[in-house]
Amino acid sequence: MYRIGTGYDIHQLTTGRDLIIGGVKITHEKGLLGHSDADVLIHAIIDSMLGALALADIGTLFPDTDPKYKDADSTILLKHVYDLIKQHGYVVENLDSNIIAQQPKMMPYIPKMKDVLCEILEIDLDRISIKAKTKEKMDAVGQCLAIEAQASVLLKKV
Repeated sequence: MYRIGTGYDIHQLTTGRDLIIGGVKITHEKGLLGHSDADVLIHAIIDSMLGALALADIGTLFPDTDPKYKDADSTILLKHVYDLIKQHGYVVENLDSNIIAQQPKMMPYIPKMKDVLCEILEIDLDRISIKAKTKEKMDAVGQCLAIEAQASVLLKKV
């Protein structure tokens, strides 16, 4: 049996924070504003996994009103969610995702992001796709005010 889920996240860019996407620190003058580390890619992946099994969403599982998630490392949250997925008898078959950012360029960081995700999700590199997109200078992302991500996951019953 297979289950498909989609996830989406967006965070505003701000000064005074590190830019963490896909569990990787990216060199940039701004970071993403959020209660945790605001890793848009991992947040979208978490929502896609939770959605595939109709378990809730990231905000329900890790509320921004809970101080224990303040500045939380999203890779730890993803590991927790993947453990939950495995408890329900599923594994990740494949993951497809988009990072949408006008700046900085994501391509140099994608191989390391894939390595991070492969380790957490216990899958091979050829089962993870991370694509970089821009908004052609349109809307908040295109005007360098935010970064967003989308993810689709296929879970397989084991």
